[in-house]
Amino acid sequence: MQRYVDERKYPGSSVLVTRGGEEVYFNSCGLRSLEMNLPFERDTLVRIYSMTKPVTSVAVMMLAERGMFHLDAPVSSFIPGFAEMQALVPGADRIDQVEPSTSPTLHQLLTHTSGLSYPFNPGVLAQAMDEQDLMFKPNQGELAGMVDQVAKLPLAFQPGTRWEYSVGIDVLGRVVEVVSGKTLAQFFAEEIFEPLEMTETAFWVPEGAGDRFASLYTPLAGDAMALNASKSGGETLRLVDQAGRSPFESARMFSGGGGLVGTIDDYQRFAEMLRRGGEANGHRLLSPNTLNFMMRNHLPGDIASMGPQSFAEQPMEGMGFGLGGAVVLEPGRARVPGSVGDFSWGGMASTFFWLDRAKDLTVVFFTQLSPSSSYPSRSELKALIHGALIE
Repeated sequence: MQRYVDERKYPGSSVLVTRGGEEVYFNSCGLRSLEMNLPFERDTLVRIYSMTKPVTSVAVMMLAERGMFHLDAPVSSFIPGFAEMQALVPGADRIDQVEPSTSPTLHQLLTHTSGLSYPFNPGVLAQAMDEQDLMFKPNQGELAGMVDQVAKLPLAFQPGTRWEYSVGIDVLGRVVEVVSGKTLAQFFAEEIFEPLEMTETAFWVPEGAGDRFASLYTPLAGDAMALNASKSGGETLRLVDQAGRSPFESARMFSGGGGLVGTIDDYQRFAEMLRRGGEANGHRLLSPNTLNFMMRNHLPGDIASMGPQSFAEQPMEGMGFGLGGAVVLEPGRARVPGSVGDFSWGGMASTFFWLDRAKDLTVVFFTQLSPSSSYPSRSELKALIHGALIE
């Protein structure tokens, strides 16, 4: 971690490791703000971006456990804009080259097989999304309106035929709102964060946080999210977003795919709940059976076998995908030490977590550098952790 700081790869970072529910290691180093010379500390608040997705997936499964819907239900049953869908024809090079399509199911949205995409992916749909700036940023209005805009575009492919990282979990956040009658922020706060005592996690920087909110940096010359046009800027830590001027301080968009801000201890509580089979602090969010179901591979094979053309927060070979995160199928093919069944995901600012139920292990890593594809820190971290385990 210190080497990454010394080499000006990351401004600062922290890591928290627990085993059997007990903390065994914590370290932080570097700065949360280079400009203000403020240290990266245990109570530093960061943008967890796509590590929001497992939280939304838990919310979806909580409602499924209550019999509110089944996973093969079409999303059009909850969001009418998806009722008459079209998909791009194979090989399309224009957004109007389409054919009729079914509405994606909740399960396809959960597993990134829905045909939706992200603006930073390659392809015709991604380009159209980029032109319309469909990114679910904290200052882009309210969730319902953005989801309706996404529904007006065709799908990148027929649902279920491919894997492509997408805004599907954002769409599911809207489904949670429709079914529960609460905003996604309310549902998270009342049904997940309060029981888990995640007091400093929300879609906005908590009031009274002061200067604990970390600044975001990028090594790119342009947009820190523009993976299709990524160019080195020479400066490896160019400031993108900082406390006092951040849209995360007054967010109106509740992005279930990437909107949360929080501390490392808060996220560890969430990861531990997953490891413990849905329970923490005497509160049960999900049954162990549901958690086991979520952490199975829901694809026909590994991610690579489904012809992805997109960015992803994980390797694709030897990795399957469950509900809310990646699942290790074969560590050898993934080329990263680990256990079969490891469940993990990361965020665009290079944050990462995984849990290893075979070894009773959870690890959360926080930093603030976008994009997460800049350096191989995640595979290096897994190698370090597994190298330290002797039983």
